[in-house]
Amino acid sequence: MAAEITRFAPSPTGLLHAGHAMSARFAFEAADVASGGRFLLRIEDIDRSRCRPAFEAAIYEDLAWLGLRWETPVRRQSEHFAQYQAALADLEKRRLLYPCFCTRADLQREIAGAASAPHLPLTGSEGAIYPGTCRALSAVEGAQKKRDGIPYALRLRMDDALKAAGSLTWTDAVRGPQAATPDIFGDIVLGRKDIPASYHLACTLDDALQGVTLVTRGEDLFAATHIHRLLQALFDLPTPRYAHHSLITDAAGKKFSKRDNAVTLRALREGGATPADIMALAAK
Repeated sequence: MAAEITRFAPSPTGLLHAGHAMSARFAFEAADVASGGRFLLRIEDIDRSRCRPAFEAAIYEDLAWLGLRWETPVRRQSEHFAQYQAALADLEKRRLLYPCFCTRADLQREIAGAASAPHLPLTGSEGAIYPGTCRALSAVEGAQKKRDGIPYALRLRMDDALKAAGSLTWTDAVRGPQAATPDIFGDIVLGRKDIPASYHLACTLDDALQGVTLVTRGEDLFAATHIHRLLQALFDLPTPRYAHHSLITDAAGKKFSKRDNAVTLRALREGGATPADIMALAAK
């Protein structure tokens, strides 16, 4: 196994569970630190309304208990808002973004109303595709809404972005070569009133800024790579290799959740589990 730069990037919105242990172990082993690889830890705390310092502290405690070691300093997304905002400003300058003033209720009405229009795709990999309500707003109308203090999100003009990026591919260690098709998501949101950058934007920029050569994560995030590949092209960033691993599931086949306290690493530890027990479970 060649040495790589990998990362484990949890969000401090709850306690880590056995599924996180699997993901962290996968990234740690893929780095092959003994051969010169690097294992990084990134705290994805950009959503300040849900992230808690206590959960961040628990992440460090749990990973150390598992015997994993990471490089310091740890990158915390909340300390790099300016970098994300600069990237959004760049896309705005290139006219690849537009403000969307729709509320969730607005979107639900638009999507319901489009049910009789078979030419309009209604669903995508992240749920319903945005119907483009605010796409045709003039610059004057948009500016006036901003002056009126109406909250808005910034959406990517997907068709124009695809024209600028051209044909895109990427390689997954499990599934092999892939053709990127980010248009399945429609005009995605890259920034919102309550969160200065989306997961997609922050993750893509961070991986490049940290020099990550191999992105490892669960197969539930496989589709997100289509968007990340597009953003890499738009910002002229290097494309890492990817490895989307399987997920640990419960007896019913459902993936673990932070809401299920019974499978958190803290609960398992307090119940007598050892790091070896957890790592053995993660290896299955």
